[in-house]
Amino acid sequence: MKRAALTAAIAASLFATPAVAGPILLASGSLTGSSAGANVDLSGLTGLLENGQAGNLLGGLGSGIAYAGGNTFLALPDRGPNAIAYNAGIDNTTSYITRFQSLTMGLTLNAPGSALAYSLTPTLSATTLLYSPTALNYGSGVGLTNDNGTSLGSGVPGINTASAYYFTGRSDGYGAGNSGNPANARFDPEAIRVSNDGKSVFISDEYGPYIRQFDRTTGELIKTFTLPANLDVTTLSPSGSTEISGNSVGRVANKGMEGLAITPDGKTLVGIMQAALEQDKKGYLRLVTVDIATGTTHEYGYRLTTGSGVSEIVAINDHQFLVDERDGEGLGGDAGSNVSKKVFLIDIAGATDITSVAGPAATFPTVTKSATPFLDITAALVAAGVPLSQVPSKIEGLSFGQDVMYNGTLLHTLYVSTDNDFLASSGPNQFYVFGVSDADLNNAYVPQAIAGVPEPSTWAMLIMGFGLVGAAMRRKRAPEVAIAS
Repeated sequence: MKRAALTAAIAASLFATPAVAGPILLASGSLTGSSAGANVDLSGLTGLLENGQAGNLLGGLGSGIAYAGGNTFLALPDRGPNAIAYNAGIDNTTSYITRFQSLTMGLTLNAPGSALAYSLTPTLSATTLLYSPTALNYGSGVGLTNDNGTSLGSGVPGINTASAYYFTGRSDGYGAGNSGNPANARFDPEAIRVSNDGKSVFISDEYGPYIRQFDRTTGELIKTFTLPANLDVTTLSPSGSTEISGNSVGRVANKGMEGLAITPDGKTLVGIMQAALEQDKKGYLRLVTVDIATGTTHEYGYRLTTGSGVSEIVAINDHQFLVDERDGEGLGGDAGSNVSKKVFLIDIAGATDITSVAGPAATFPTVTKSATPFLDITAALVAAGVPLSQVPSKIEGLSFGQDVMYNGTLLHTLYVSTDNDFLASSGPNQFYVFGVSDADLNNAYVPQAIAGVPEPSTWAMLIMGFGLVGAAMRRKRAPEVAIAS
């Protein structure tokens, strides 16, 4: 990730006012079910979770979203439904098996005069469950009685086999050592990216924090990356509030590695923490770069501008990124009139490594960041007719997608996804598509070279009459991910 220092002229151009109006809302769509039924995914799971909800419940899948080529995207639910009170000792979490969902995003041009230029129809095509080929640490349930007085019971998934140990969202799924123990079963996914060969996925989480690599087809764990030790907590608890009070160093419970990017060359992962570490000053966050081949890591500082934390990061090129900052207000969240959901542009070129910076309440140099938002999502949605109270609280996923034509201009699509926490009251799993020009990105955008995606030089040849670049790729896109059993 080392680069020569940018000249003053180039640095100024990176954050100059764009020559065009900025990102444009092109489409929106939602997903409420699958071919298996309403609010049901394609995992094939049967039976109920500890809180009485179905193990194949479809929801929360906007925690992360990743482009996989053609019109295929991968969407990520987090640790599962935990809004039903049944056992406060484990924060009402369940043995919901960690998974990702494969989606086909049907993006079609609307007739002139329509409210939005395109229509978006998300369709669930596959569900892939995540597992380790070696044994994991699960909670025993001992000493954790349910609210109705019954025993909690073990957190071991019933579908485990001698060669498949499934990750779950239950908070007591840990063993000895610090929170970075790679054998822990508890896994709270928040971001997902696809490898350049299209064969594996990288997922970051909040419990470790972890970054794990899985086989995209089978869901089998390939690798757990070793992250800087200063991110881990040493005193573990199935109760998040207890875990927070028991540690002075490391990630705050439920505010771990919320975002994950992959550079276009597929060589480097860039994770970002949702909030400041226990030892750092409030508002000062850490980015972690990971060389995929060697495992070498670096840490860089990020300063919050608005909102209460960061939800996602996506690569523009190998040193510039878009970062999603948000507060907790909006539909499904806290009541209020702020509802701040903004995307900023950052540059890590020449940034200072802060791995060795320690607390308490440490501050540190931060990466270059745009003075104003690259995209104000709240403002864009309100301008499109969405009432402020209906702007989703948890706008958490960002991904570039296929290119489209808009008024004769080629635009890159930026997909934005929401996490509805598996709650009907938070609205459906919502997706928004913004059009972003080269000028918006200062002509610096480099698409990720995922296998099966044409090289930029061939894009113009793929612009069809209805305006979607890549429609001709559908017959040649990467195979759909198989349903895990």
